[in-house]
Amino acid sequence: MSDVLLQGQADHAMRNWSHPDPGHIKIGSRAHLEMFCDMLLETHNPYKPAVIDWPALSPDALERVTSLPIWDMAVQKEGSASISVETFAKTIDDPLLRRALEMDGNEELRHKAVLSKLVEAYGITLSPEPDYPPPTDPEWGWMAIGYGECIDSFFAFGLFEVARRSGYFPPELVETFEPVIQEEGRHILFFVNWAAWYRRNMPWWRRPWFALKTAAVWVHLVRERIGIAKGVDKDAVAGDAKQDTNFTVSGTGAVGDALGLAQMIDLCLEENARRMAGYDTRLLRPRIVPFLARVVRKFVR
Repeated sequence: MSDVLLQGQADHAMRNWSHPDPGHIKIGSRAHLEMFCDMLLETHNPYKPAVIDWPALSPDALERVTSLPIWDMAVQKEGSASISVETFAKTIDDPLLRRALEMDGNEELRHKAVLSKLVEAYGITLSPEPDYPPPTDPEWGWMAIGYGECIDSFFAFGLFEVARRSGYFPPELVETFEPVIQEEGRHILFFVNWAAWYRRNMPWWRRPWFALKTAAVWVHLVRERIGIAKGVDKDAVAGDAKQDTNFTVSGTGAVGDALGLAQMIDLCLEENARRMAGYDTRLLRPRIVPFLARVVRKFVR
């Protein structure tokens, strides 16, 4: 069987998955746990960063790619994410859930390897990488990564589509990088189902504390991203790239300025739905960021 056919089959399997058992699945049940873990494990795409054939770029395209102020942040985001997921996985006793979390962490580390190979292929110079210490609270670290990806991926889906449609990225580069974007969709699908399952299986007396912790994570993430939005232009002028866990904000101005806010929100909602459409409909979908986006959309034209 040819490599092209194998890659096509792996790509299809990554985007389309249904649990073999029919019928209702109760959120919080063992069947629910098995469903979202199996989804992540069985849709894994076994591509290897070391053998990716990065396409040659025209001078104009190369300039557009290398001038984006995202590469340091992107590499560091994935490095930090892999450590946080790996640290949380070590606290889990259930062998299936632990295996799925280890897969998630390995894929985050692979994203870092893909980005490292990309910058190497196109001669992009990165700042020295910092250390990636494990989070002192593994659950907080995992939740910050999961909810952070719910925010970032929602907008990244739209931005990636804008770049594809506009030709900002050559089609060959879009096709090469596409699996990384889809993997983020799988990750947030896995995370939101874990969060719902985890909450349902808590003793009642722990749920208020977990709700407060979840709210604190969201406040932290929103404040972090507001700070980035305020600081990106200032840092760019000063020539000091802001190192952060999020690179969606800094990439918006570079590839998304052809659309108004309303059109951008519509596209993000459309792309978010499209990337989730191939997975079993009984799995929960991310709701908070799409809901807030729809609220904002009502007030903009």
